[in-house]
Amino acid sequence: MSVSQIDVPKPAGPAADRADARRRARGRREARWPAYVFLTPWMIGAVAVTLVPMAVSLYLSFTSYDMFNAPHWVGLRNYREMLFDDPRYWRSVLTTLKYVVIAVPLKLALALGAALLLKRLRAGRGFYRSAFYAPSLLGASMSIALVFRALFNDGGTVDNVLGTFGIHLGGWVGDPHLATFVVVMLTIWQFGAPMVIFLAGLQQISPELYEAAGLDGAGAWRQFVSITVPMLSPVVFFNLVLEMIQSFQVFTPAFVVSGGNGGPADSTLFYTLYLYERGFTASHMGYASAMAWLMLLAIAAVTAVMFKVSRAWVFYADEAE
Repeated sequence: MSVSQIDVPKPAGPAADRADARRRARGRREARWPAYVFLTPWMIGAVAVTLVPMAVSLYLSFTSYDMFNAPHWVGLRNYREMLFDDPRYWRSVLTTLKYVVIAVPLKLALALGAALLLKRLRAGRGFYRSAFYAPSLLGASMSIALVFRALFNDGGTVDNVLGTFGIHLGGWVGDPHLATFVVVMLTIWQFGAPMVIFLAGLQQISPELYEAAGLDGAGAWRQFVSITVPMLSPVVFFNLVLEMIQSFQVFTPAFVVSGGNGGPADSTLFYTLYLYERGFTASHMGYASAMAWLMLLAIAAVTAVMFKVSRAWVFYADEAE
């Protein structure tokens, strides 16, 4: 037997371990390349469309910038003026908070009611689900907002219908006490998206729970309070966070209903509408950037509080195990 035919044992010891480690590391690096290639378009988009504009906006919030001249550094002046010297800013904050407090619970209650009805429906469930969801597809588009403005204007359909019952409120759009509710109703009308999520959550609740509760003599209301609400609480929380964030950013309905100026008497001066006015009408982009960053921080703070409070009322099935 020649020397070349003798099996040479692999080297053992620290040197061999290091060689194996290098081979495994090289294998892992090679396996990552396809992932990086597929993620590259997303990373370019995230940097170019989100991160860079956010960084520029943060810089502009500390400057005086009118879009025609170079930004001039003013430090915290925009934030001080906003918080202490601008009454219209606080009016826009209060208008937006009033809208969020009214619109979000009403929209979710309507969505949950429709989902409960659809769950019990034996025939035509697909048709009604599509019909209720259609307004969410149309969204708060300009055309739909114009229709609502015409319906609630002085001499519009709502005014005429209420007039036949002896209720003479006049045009809601021109009334400072009622104009906000036109925007609220335009939002509530789009309850289809949360309704579909509620319906999916309801279908995940085991029928055996209702059967056991029925055998114990629990009525429909008791079953709703003791079974449906706790089992559906994660879905309620999800919809609540989603709708809250969207409501803080309402713009198109307020712009159309108010004619773009937040009227009448600033009753529809929503936060985003005032931000738009300061940035693109008054050309105070530094001030508008500061408003945008305070809005981002406010939404983040409210969301964090909601997650903290949710531990007290949101029930997750895996936590009970």
